[in-house]
Amino acid sequence: MLTSNSAYFYPLLGKHTTEAEMKWLDSIPKDNPNALMTAFVKAPRFLSKTIIQEELKNQNLIPNLPGFQVNNWNLIRLSRVWFLSFLVTLSKNELIEKIETLFDTAELNELVALFSSLSILPYPQVWLPRATDAVRSNMGFVFDAIALHNPFPYHEFPELAWNQLVLKTIFNEKPIQMIYGLSQRKNQNLAISLISFVKERWSAGRDVPPDIWQLMVPYLSEGELYLVETLFKSRREEDVIAASLICSQSELKSFQLLLTKHPKFQEEIQNGKWDWSKLGNNH
Repeated sequence: MLTSNSAYFYPLLGKHTTEAEMKWLDSIPKDNPNALMTAFVKAPRFLSKTIIQEELKNQNLIPNLPGFQVNNWNLIRLSRVWFLSFLVTLSKNELIEKIETLFDTAELNELVALFSSLSILPYPQVWLPRATDAVRSNMGFVFDAIALHNPFPYHEFPELAWNQLVLKTIFNEKPIQMIYGLSQRKNQNLAISLISFVKERWSAGRDVPPDIWQLMVPYLSEGELYLVETLFKSRREEDVIAASLICSQSELKSFQLLLTKHPKFQEEIQNGKWDWSKLGNNH
């Protein structure tokens, strides 16, 4: 399964390269690990930073890997991940040695490519410590490479590391809709952290992104009803829509009753005009 992934990159590379660039990509011997590693490092000398515009935005580049997206990468990043995809045929020890060597010597853009490639590499538990470290990174591009449009954290991160990733995405004011598997990995500890976050922000007179409430809905108790009442009083329409979505999805009677007192968006929600993804895009 892993050995065939390189084939999915090739048509996309062909669409975004000049004749000279494609000639160089084709010239690299794909069965020579050292040549692939050298090409990984030297790619900026031979390739432009053409932005990849993937036509099939809603389809997976790799059919067996939902969530792996290359849209808006540049050509160098795509090519580097493609080079790495050929290394999966190596023995476990040799593969780990090669990838670790690249990690240990990588500059910023090389790190971005390495973290972008984790989902197509075998032995995910080997890369997990580096991936969780990347969440704590102060390098924004490195954080984005692991956190956004990358299925690796969804599949591999333990709950604590997952929650740190989501919280840092919010703190960095990045769109949480770009985190793959977000709704499937809701959990009570994350909700507790977010409720505290909301209270702190509101105490400081600051707003919170309206779409983060989706992560709290199943865990809001009667004791948090006042938070939703506060949302309904907000001057921002998106907060009122968020409050309406919370109440429409809550299993608690008090929340459902609150929605009947603020019915402005109830019908639009029922008709599918509003959901969390649209609210996120609106933000």
